[in-house]
Amino acid sequence: MAEKQRRERREKRREEEREELDERVVDIRRVAKVIKGGRRFGFRTVVVVGDKNGRIGIGIGKSRAVPDSIRKANLKARANLKTYSLIEGTVPHAVTGEFGGSKVLLLPAAPGSGVIAGGGVRAVLEVVGVHNILTKSQGSSNLLNVAMATLDALSKVRSAETLAEMRGKPINEVRPVWARRKGV
Repeated sequence: MAEKQRRERREKRREEEREELDERVVDIRRVAKVIKGGRRFGFRTVVVVGDKNGRIGIGIGKSRAVPDSIRKANLKARANLKTYSLIEGTVPHAVTGEFGGSKVLLLPAAPGSGVIAGGGVRAVLEVVGVHNILTKSQGSSNLLNVAMATLDALSKVRSAETLAEMRGKPINEVRPVWARRKGV
């Protein structure tokens, strides 16, 4: 009896998690495997899944058919969900992330600026829940590497309190200009 209840709870939790997560297909590429008779074509799909509240996962799926590769990537992305710290819909300080030949720079932006980013960076930032940010992508434009570099940059983000403590400065000096409170 107890096992049946546990199974029902687990299934209910899975259904709830499926509903709340936003999915974005970042990239679909045709790949080839060379075999004795010629080339065998398949597809590699990159999918980003997030709850628009700091949790995000990235998955890569490969298959001979596009729908199968998307499904596989989606499952892997859900299994790789991680939490990143965001403050008021932006990053608290400038940060750079690298992956492969791609380099992504994330800069905090004032409220109302929007997500100023291209392709893979935009998909990752919108799914994670960033509303105001400036970005610059340099190096390789491979969408998989750009998405992974964006995740690397997000993992380097520290809170304003942590930065102030590290630098030995008051918190107000470390915060972005629009987030500073007068008289504190």
